[in-house]
Amino acid sequence: MINTEIKPFKATAFKQGEFVDVTEADVKGKWAIFFFYPADFTFVCPTELGDVADKYEELQKLGVEVYSVSTDTHFTHKAWHDTSDTIGKINYYMLGDQTGTITNNFGVMREGQGLADRATFLIDPEGIIQVVEITAEGIGRDADDLLRKVKAAQYVATHPGEVCPAKWKEGEATLAPSLDLVGKI
Repeated sequence: MINTEIKPFKATAFKQGEFVDVTEADVKGKWAIFFFYPADFTFVCPTELGDVADKYEELQKLGVEVYSVSTDTHFTHKAWHDTSDTIGKINYYMLGDQTGTITNNFGVMREGQGLADRATFLIDPEGIIQVVEITAEGIGRDADDLLRKVKAAQYVATHPGEVCPAKWKEGEATLAPSLDLVGKI
């Protein structure tokens, strides 16, 4: 999936009290996170979605839009948003994917279950997937680490010839791959 372009889709999302249509064309032109999770009204999912909601303003400042995706409907997203304090703080898009088109496009549909895996995709402004993370059902993701990966991907995109080493944080030294570095790190 890395370095592939997102596939066409059309879905309805719940966002800030409204239902809005979203397509792959809406995603292009800016950085985007697709944050797949199994289902609304569950256990690990609200902790993850709330964690991303806490970082949404910072992601927006970096020019990143967030699209959470489950195979629930946009109506179910609204009901969850209206009844949960944690989900109620979400201001990003909550895409309803009841047909499974988006989930299948990203290859994270659980065989025979109709549910998405716990998966994150970072997409660049050209619609190309730059980061993929998939975890098992019981393992929640960390929005701080996702934010670090966004910053690293944006840095690499704007600094050709440089790469970010393990645990890289914004402002730290990067590497310029060369023959001189081989065997010295």
